[in-house]
Amino acid sequence: MAFIVELGAAALVGALLEVQIEGENGWAENLPTWEVKTPSWARPLLGARSITGYHVFVQLFMLVILHAPYALGFVAPSLSAELRILSFLVLFWVVEDFLWFVVNPEFGIRRFRRGEIWWHAATWWGFMPRDYWIGLPLGIG
Repeated sequence: MAFIVELGAAALVGALLEVQIEGENGWAENLPTWEVKTPSWARPLLGARSITGYHVFVQLFMLVILHAPYALGFVAPSLSAELRILSFLVLFWVVEDFLWFVVNPEFGIRRFRRGEIWWHAATWWGFMPRDYWIGLPLGIG
C-alpha cells in the first residue's frame, strides 16, 4: 500500500511541477533545451517526439534519486530492491504523464485524446497512449 501511496504522491507532485515548467506546451515544446529530431528508425518507438535535454535529464534525475536509499544505507542493493525501484520508475512516468493532463488547466481530462496531444498521437492505441499500455503491465510485473 505504501508503494501505491508514494507513487501517487510523487506522480502528482511531478505532474504539478511539470505543468509549471511546460504550461500548455507539452513535450518540452517551448523550453530552452537541446533537441534531437527522431530518426526514422526510432519513430516506431518514439512517434513524433524528439529527444530533448529536458527529458534526458529529468529521467536521469529520477533514476539517481530513486537509488538514494542505497547510498544512504537504508537498504542493501539487491535484485529485489532494484526491481522495485525500476517498477516504481516505470509506473511513475505513466501516472505522472496522465496526471499532467488532469492537473493542467490548459488540457484537463476532457482533452485527453489522440487529436489533442500531438506528442502521443502517432502512438495512441484505443483510449490511451501506447506507452501506458506497455508501461502499466511492465511496471506491475
